Amino acid sequence: MKCRNCKSESNFTFLDLGYAPPSNAYLNSKPVFENYYPLKTMVCNNCYLVQTSVDLPPTELFTSEYAYLSSTSSSWLKHSKKFSDDIIDRLQLDNSSFVIEIACNDGYLLKNFIEKGINCLGIEPTEGAAAIAKDKGISVITEFFGLKLAKKISNSFPKANLICANNVLAHVPDINDFVSGISYALSDNGTVTVEFPHLYRLIKGMQFDTIYHEHFSYLSLKVVNDIFKKNRLKIYDIDELDTHGGSLRVYASHDNFNIPISKSVNNILNLEKEYGMFKMDLYLNFSKSVKKIKFNINRFISSIILENKSIGGYGAAAKGNTLLNYLGITNDAINFVCDNSIFKQGKLLPGSHIIIKNHDFIYDSNPDYLIIFPWNIADEIIQNIDRKKFTGKIVTLIPDIKVF
Repeated sequence: MKCRNCKSESNFTFLDLGYAPPSNAYLNSKPVFENYYPLKTMVCNNCYLVQTSVDLPPTELFTSEYAYLSSTSSSWLKHSKKFSDDIIDRLQLDNSSFVIEIACNDGYLLKNFIEKGINCLGIEPTEGAAAIAKDKGISVITEFFGLKLAKKISNSFPKANLICANNVLAHVPDINDFVSGISYALSDNGTVTVEFPHLYRLIKGMQFDTIYHEHFSYLSLKVVNDIFKKNRLKIYDIDELDTHGGSLRVYASHDNFNIPISKSVNNILNLEKEYGMFKMDLYLNFSKSVKKIKFNINRFISSIILENKSIGGYGAAAKGNTLLNYLGITNDAINFVCDNSIFKQGKLLPGSHIIIKNHDFIYDSNPDYLIIFPWNIADEIIQNIDRKKFTGKIVTLIPDIKVF
């Protein structure tokens, strides 16, 4: 396959998770037929971009029924509120400023800018999430972002003092067109902030369940930095974040804007180099470790079933669907999964066909074991479970099996 970034041939397999349906393709009922696609990632031996081997059309992945809503996580809302307060102060944004968020989802972030009287525009191609954002008083364009849309926006809106793109850079098939659009829509002295899960943390933490079809790319800072430079943007500062198992937030401007580059940029670039992220051995050995985890989890779950114990799940997250389909676990092993999103409740997980229930179903069923699939917010979930009503054991599976 040709690399989505540099167009070189990418013939090295990073990880092959077999075949799976799209991780957010929740089902209203058990289907007669379900679409499965290869879930295989390759690494480019020229630019080292890790990427899925097949291009599924974004219109198939991000449909009107796309069920991910950012506001269902209280920790994410807190994270977003702190960022908005900090960036408003840092950039001295006011009612004369203009902010664009790409992939604004349900308005979880832009509502904080609206409350401060700052003019905003959201870009959100999924109709359900966009409708919720609009109900919060946010102007939203329901299209996929790229250079073409950036030019269209410029006919009706000013250049942006701030562009935010949180956890979307990995979701775009044409990553250079996306970043080119950011460069076009950004004002001369504006800043773009981009948050993305750090490939370094994915590899180090064995976070293979964060690989799914909606994530076309898995990003190191070096790759992002090279793509930004190609599109006349320079990264001048970085925050290391705990979100999504370990993320980076990069701050960038036009390359001709006079702003000093923080030491944090070179620090992380050097960290990646020292870890071996630009040597193929690191990538080729990753799958061996993932297979060991697979066998350990299957052995653990099998032992519970053989003891006639019941298993439930919490969090109908995409990463959970990747894990379940890779393990081959279905609803004959795990009875249900609870989730706070009313858009998911009553539906079935793709592939495994496990029913999604509301939070209180934990207490009604009281399984012997409760597996938390979104391990990145396990602390938040555990705090919200009444341990007087639920008497079973709580479990996380990645990177190691932990029983609480």
